[in-house]
Amino acid sequence: MIDLSTLIAYILIVLGFVFIPGPATLLTMARAASSGTRVGIATGTGVAVGDVIHTSMAIVGLSAIIATSALLFSIVKYAGAGFLIYLGIRAMIDKAPIGLNGGTPAITAGRAFRQAVLTEVLNPKTALFFLAFLPQFVRPEHGSVTIQLAILGVVFVLLGLLSTVVFAVGAGRLGNLLRRHPAVVKWQGKVVGTIYCAVGVRLALQER
Repeated sequence: MIDLSTLIAYILIVLGFVFIPGPATLLTMARAASSGTRVGIATGTGVAVGDVIHTSMAIVGLSAIIATSALLFSIVKYAGAGFLIYLGIRAMIDKAPIGLNGGTPAITAGRAFRQAVLTEVLNPKTALFFLAFLPQFVRPEHGSVTIQLAILGVVFVLLGLLSTVVFAVGAGRLGNLLRRHPAVVKWQGKVVGTIYCAVGVRLALQER
């Protein structure tokens, strides 16, 4: 079992990570601002599920394969980047109204959740992060390494979910105010799409 001092140090470090806006946070905020708080929270939840998958991969060693295989890393990286750019282009060309005056949101919560899971799973940097970060807080003398990794992964996922919910609520409220203005409704799809494309390009340019 993880000792209390190690767990506290881990929590403090993770809080610093998850509350510094990164790609997952930007995507969550973009969804919340364009389609409402519920969709933003669904996106954050999807990211959390993706992180659960990455934790499982780190535990069973699949992430190590990605870390050592340049070809596999590139395949996963470009698949994730392509998916994000696709979502960005769709957001920019979509002519549907986006929740104006209580109208239908641009995307359902269920669809946002599924897209977020896929986006997070297809980010090899996240896989390598879990593979490199979690073991630093594991102490074999404290018991099962697998259980310790699982605990650390769950804590990370929960804190990450907390941060995305906070950002989603804030962005959702701001989006509700902005969508009352037709000019904002006209341009928000292009802004959201640009964010998605920028994150996708950033992922494509990342090195191992």
